[in-house]
Amino acid sequence: MTHLEKLTLYIRIDDRSRFVDGTNLHKNILIHMPRLHTFTFYISTDIQFDDSVDHLSDNDIQQTFYKYRAVCNVFSLPFTFNRLEKISNKFPNIIFNTVTYLIVGDVIPFKYEFFIQIAKAFPSLKDLCIINVTSPLLNFDSYTADNIDSCSSIQYLNLTSLTVNYVDNYYIEQFLLDTKTYAPHLTEIKVHFDRLQAVTENFTRDATRYNCRNIKRFIFEKTINYSNELYLYFPSLLD
Repeated sequence: MTHLEKLTLYIRIDDRSRFVDGTNLHKNILIHMPRLHTFTFYISTDIQFDDSVDHLSDNDIQQTFYKYRAVCNVFSLPFTFNRLEKISNKFPNIIFNTVTYLIVGDVIPFKYEFFIQIAKAFPSLKDLCIINVTSPLLNFDSYTADNIDSCSSIQYLNLTSLTVNYVDNYYIEQFLLDTKTYAPHLTEIKVHFDRLQAVTENFTRDATRYNCRNIKRFIFEKTINYSNELYLYFPSLLD
């Protein structure tokens, strides 16, 4: 493709032996396109992590250690795609104005400050998937967030869909507790029923009731016969 002048690439690669980094891009792509003047790209490499994986500097790549796998993302700026997948606690201080679908995952707990950064970095976010089974708390059951959490509410003004079926209960609470999150357009949640039941205290907890008022659709891990209590707690399910 020696005559190509403009190229857009969005590629996700699984189980490759090496990361795709700037050197790979130059040797395998750019060097063969002498007339290329516009190159817009997002390339994500997801490989099994062990000591043989090459470690690159932060200047070259953003690395994520995700479920004992190494995930790296390289992309052009400004970021122009609407999907970004598998970022971790550590990601660049950039505003991703075009991203509407985001997956975050890590083996290190996500703290409150991480969700503040997500809200600021992704102002157009509509679909968010969180994968993290490690809580920043020693014991969620003894944690009384309603009473001791004095942090201000984080605003997700465009969020409509939330996937939290592979998380600790802490993260479900992060988005349902009205003192932590303001998500006025959240209408769909993918979650394990037992975890939802625990966080809402069997659909009686007042502090999570406000953010549940507009939920119109649940995607559970199994078929559930909705109880009267659930319908009362999520009144929009009746629509």
